[in-house]
Amino acid sequence: MSEANKQFVRRWFEEVWNQQSEAAIEAMLSSGGKAHGLPEPDSVLEGHDGFKTLHRGFCGAFPDLRVTVEDTIAEGDRVAIRWSVDMTHTGDGLGFPASGKKVRMDGMSLVIIKDGKIHEGWNYADMGRLFAQLKVAG
Repeated sequence: MSEANKQFVRRWFEEVWNQQSEAAIEAMLSSGGKAHGLPEPDSVLEGHDGFKTLHRGFCGAFPDLRVTVEDTIAEGDRVAIRWSVDMTHTGDGLGFPASGKKVRMDGMSLVIIKDGKIHEGWNYADMGRLFAQLKVAG
């Protein structure tokens, strides 16, 4: 089960983020799924629509984003992931004009998988470093 869950999470990052597929969100996130820590540390996104709103904004700001899964560790229904994202700020999906800057963001996620879908996830993304690279107040 642990190895299958690691592969499932790798597929999530590939399809949802690298391929920017909203259909993959619906297929892989439970309808009542929760994502903690996005976009702010205290934020909780709920369900497909909540996650899609964040997804659209981020992909709109960084249409060339590329996530690399650096490490995965799994035990039972939990998978821990260390990831990095390389991208260029060419869109205004963050609510301010594109800077054209190439940036990198690192982060970690811990997800719980139940019934073949992501049920809940806790995320840490270094948004402070991201905004510092874009030179905007975060």
